[in-house]
Amino acid sequence: MAAVERFNAALNEHDVDAVMAAMTGDCVFENTWPPPDGVRFVGQEAVRTFWANMLHDSPDARFETEELVVAGDRCVVRWRYTYTGDDGSAHHLRGIDLFRVQGGLIAEKLAYVKG
Repeated sequence: MAAVERFNAALNEHDVDAVMAAMTGDCVFENTWPPPDGVRFVGQEAVRTFWANMLHDSPDARFETEELVVAGDRCVVRWRYTYTGDDGSAHHLRGIDLFRVQGGLIAEKLAYVKG
């Protein structure tokens, strides 16, 4: 699904403008943190603020797509997220995102993490 691939490429380039250009004006993002349910961000401004802060705080963050499955307007991406921890060592998490695409843009991104 081109919209999701475009979004993920922009995220890995740490290009917040391109990330947000891939999302609808009324986009929804549900983060994995804090457990158990994470935080829900609604609209361009709230979602942009999250991504800008996350990418600033994790300058080497990278998402690797392990699998991508499309079903209608939904797309599931199984991913591996790598980053450097506060202790300077390499870390990773694995999880999935459930996307909803509308008009060629990401309308919803619901994130879930293992463990």
